[in-house]
Amino acid sequence: MQSPDPDPVIRALRLLATNISLNDDPATIHIHAGALFARLKAQNRDANTAARVHKQITADARHDMDQTHLRLQNLLYEKRHLEREIEKCRQFASVYQDIQMYSVEQFVELSPPEAHAEDVLSNEHQLMLNRLGFELVERQRLDRSVKQLAQEKEELLKTSKTQATTMESVKVQIETLLKTASEIGKKVEELVPVVTTSLRDTSLSR
Repeated sequence: MQSPDPDPVIRALRLLATNISLNDDPATIHIHAGALFARLKAQNRDANTAARVHKQITADARHDMDQTHLRLQNLLYEKRHLEREIEKCRQFASVYQDIQMYSVEQFVELSPPEAHAEDVLSNEHQLMLNRLGFELVERQRLDRSVKQLAQEKEELLKTSKTQATTMESVKVQIETLLKTASEIGKKVEELVPVVTTSLRDTSLSR
């Protein structure tokens, strides 16, 4: 059994074709059929227009979906990239981890008040930055002190060297004087008997 066509124009055309008899006026049938075919063509045009509209809507929706998918892929790629960079930062071994620093208690005791304010102490990142900054200032100060002490040591060494040279010179002069005095003493000792004998002879001759 054939199911009835839901479109009324199609049903009317089928009914017209089925009920044609020899007594019907051909012109009337032609006019009636022409009107039905005109309505059918109009419906076909409307259907084609609707199909094109829906096709365009579908194409636009597919384009939007493709663009959304592409943006999603880009976001996922960026997410993976950021996750890798975060992991690199977490695994990064900075030099501050290997250097000896003032403890937090020493930092609070020695640093300026603004360097260890309450908001700083509650922020671990800012606290570490301030500790590193204070550590740099302290190391620069100690470096200047070391350089100053080294300069003073050099000056003291120069002074000590000069004094040692002077003392050596004085020592040589003293030794020379002692040697000369010893030689003079010997000569005096040699002359004493001669002078004594001469004086005795002079006294006897008188």
